[in-house]
Amino acid sequence: MNCLVNLGNRITERICKLRLLLIVNVDWFFISHRLPIALEAQEKGYIVTIACHFTKHKQELIAMGFSVVDIPFSRSGSGVINELNTLKVIRKVIKEVNPSLIHAVTIKPVLYTGLVLKTLNRNIPFVAAISGLGYVFTASTLRAKLTRLIVSAFYKVALSQKHKTVIFQNTSDESILTGVAKLKANAKVLIKGSGADLSVYNYLPENSIDNIKIVMACRLLKEKGVYEYVASAKLVKEQYPETEFLLVGTPDLENPNTVKQAEIDGWVKDGLIKYLGHSNDIPKVFSDANIVCLPSFYGEGVPKVLIEAAACGRAIVTTDNPGCKDAIIDGETGILVPIRDAQALSKAIITLIKDPSLRNDMGKKARVFAVKEFDVKAVVAKHLDIYKKLLERCE
Repeated sequence: MNCLVNLGNRITERICKLRLLLIVNVDWFFISHRLPIALEAQEKGYIVTIACHFTKHKQELIAMGFSVVDIPFSRSGSGVINELNTLKVIRKVIKEVNPSLIHAVTIKPVLYTGLVLKTLNRNIPFVAAISGLGYVFTASTLRAKLTRLIVSAFYKVALSQKHKTVIFQNTSDESILTGVAKLKANAKVLIKGSGADLSVYNYLPENSIDNIKIVMACRLLKEKGVYEYVASAKLVKEQYPETEFLLVGTPDLENPNTVKQAEIDGWVKDGLIKYLGHSNDIPKVFSDANIVCLPSFYGEGVPKVLIEAAACGRAIVTTDNPGCKDAIIDGETGILVPIRDAQALSKAIITLIKDPSLRNDMGKKARVFAVKEFDVKAVVAKHLDIYKKLLERCE
């Protein structure tokens, strides 16, 4: 009996000493995309530290019981000296936290953490979450091609850790980086996006089949297809002038490819769109709409907005872009169109406007698809299982 008690005490002590370091680009992204994982890890006994650039959520995370550390990530790049300083800060944080496991999310945290780990004489288990490869892996300009060569070299080093699991959100990214970093099958896993809380993103029947509303919700970047969305609105309104095109989100002032507020104001003035700005109630926005649209040509993982749209049971029109096409079943839960093609986008939207039964059938199938593929509880469980197996592998 005493042996069993001692064994139980040792197991409890080991669990309590597990320290999870989550390195993310910015606090709002962590809250919207990874918070449920951190909360469940904490519930399982991990001591969780969140390291990122903080905007306004630091005290909120502290109140949840997390340790927090500032890392000066710049999303648009801020010069070699500042980037080297960021690497130094990450190295210092890792040494001070002394984590049992590191989980890095998004491009810079993955690359920088992987590079720093190569300078430390420790085999810390490393989870690298690839939530989209970004514009450089989809663009065809000379500058993008040169940048891709450099970034690929960084990925090759950053993902060369002995004890690692690389999480991909779509098969296109998996194929690219498997080749770049020579990843073995046991060092990678596919998880389609960050999931949706199916109790919050509920299926509700359409409010109206007469006053059709299409909604696009995203960071307002050119690569998200905002211009194509507005162009398609103009085309659709030529046949269906009462159709409403809603735009949800705000300009991203740190990104050089942001859509400008003056442009948005002009579209509103011309009667092409209704601009809702930022919304804290996306479930209601989607429930009030008939169709959700995201004509992105950005290097997506699996866009969370499309996961949420499916969970709300809305027909989706999106592009055959990596990540976007993984969020729907073409012809069943939505319609895929070529990237940067406002004409094709407008035709797909008109198809759904003209056929309410098709639109509603797609919405119902989208909800079924979301329950099967995008339940946040399943996503969280998969992450905790990755942690467990990686730690066991390192013992």
